[in-house]
Amino acid sequence: MIALQNRQASHSYFIEERYTAGIQLLGTEVKSLREGKASFNDAYCVIIEGEAWIKSLHIAPYTHGTANNHDPLRDRKLLLQKREINKIQSKLKEKGLTLIPLRIFFSDSQLVKVEIGLARGKKLADKRESLKRKEAEREIRRGLASN
Repeated sequence: MIALQNRQASHSYFIEERYTAGIQLLGTEVKSLREGKASFNDAYCVIIEGEAWIKSLHIAPYTHGTANNHDPLRDRKLLLQKREINKIQSKLKEKGLTLIPLRIFFSDSQLVKVEIGLARGKKLADKRESLKRKEAEREIRRGLASN
């Protein structure tokens, strides 16, 4: 099962809540995702007129596509229930919260899903602290593996 992670998200944000959403894609986009050709650089989610959208998610053009290949940076609609969108929208009004994509994966029924998260930005000191914690955990794992 292919899953594409937004590794930068855990470094730059505290993830407070996670949601799973479907995503409206074209056929060549799905084929490109199966090859693992997506980039989360600068990707974010917005709610416009009661609909959730993902912006700046780069899905590379399909290598075997024709002239009708998709635009790599087009806005894509996220498929969420109205009550989830309303809940997210009310929380986004809080200061400092943003909605970011965390990972893209294929469900058991081979549908493309996006895990999105309500996130609060980390300060520089918080980033340093999380790096220290990860390094300490890595050292502990190395010590256990060598025994």
